[in-house]
Amino acid sequence: MIPALALTACGGRQDTASTDAGGEVTCDVANDTRIGIATGNATGVYFALGNAYAEQLGATGGKVKATASETGASVQNIQQLVAGSFGLAFSLADSAADAVNGTGSFTGKQPVAAISRIHTNYTHVVARKSAGITDVAGMKGKRVSTGSPKSGTEVIANRILKAGGLDPAKDISAQKLDLTKTVDGMKDGSIDAMFWSGGLPTPGITDLFTTSGEQVAFLDVTPLLSEMQKINPVYEASTIPAATYKTPADVKTIAVPNVLLVRTDLDANVACVLTKALFDRKPQLEQANAAAKEIKLETARKTDPVPLHRGAVKALDDLGAPK
Repeated sequence: MIPALALTACGGRQDTASTDAGGEVTCDVANDTRIGIATGNATGVYFALGNAYAEQLGATGGKVKATASETGASVQNIQQLVAGSFGLAFSLADSAADAVNGTGSFTGKQPVAAISRIHTNYTHVVARKSAGITDVAGMKGKRVSTGSPKSGTEVIANRILKAGGLDPAKDISAQKLDLTKTVDGMKDGSIDAMFWSGGLPTPGITDLFTTSGEQVAFLDVTPLLSEMQKINPVYEASTIPAATYKTPADVKTIAVPNVLLVRTDLDANVACVLTKALFDRKPQLEQANAAAKEIKLETARKTDPVPLHRGAVKALDDLGAPK
């Protein structure tokens, strides 16, 4: 087998996994193998789960070890995965679909595959009450954080803004900030509204509502769902329960699944080990963040239009995941 391209640019961790040589998938990895995991913002769910996943891979006692890194999230993760800077990446399903179709942020079809669908991301749209914003159209002329550049949050934020009749490049004062800086800006009043796409609960959003809950409120963006589904059918209506952030009532919102991605040429045995560890160590991942409770064999194969890696197919077959 030929060693995969090892790069460490853009904060990535070296990936020493071999490329797929074909043949039977045994799920046995004979050589020490280190995988870099691309996660997301430090106060987001990707980062919490990615670090826990890396730790649990090490705890299995096998040859595959991992290191998780903070990143700008979905789009950047896919770009760096393809470049070889990482061996595994968290991504929103809409960004992953864009990657395999060569649409949206991608000018060509990207060689990525999924090892599993994981938890769901909920679109958090929050405004400072003093800004007088009651819907997306009301963000015109306001200071709005659309998330880190090249993140899944930025993708969905710009799509929601356009669905609401706004041009993200002209109609708002876009603040392209990570979640930590966004929350700080919401607290000190330098940002009027924000977008965040993340699992439940997202630690940074918990912090915002714990410290400034009287000054901020969620916006209901579900009236824009039909327009969003014209762009990508993966978008769905969902709810952020009131208990999540101790809000007065449940919050209606737009949700999108997440997937774990690898390159299509990753050694199938490594992909199999990564997939099995995700489910074998699920109880430990749940301790890191409750969003891991949504990782289920029943939905693991639901990654269309992103294909499952053949190593993941073997693992899910062995684990008894429904087809």
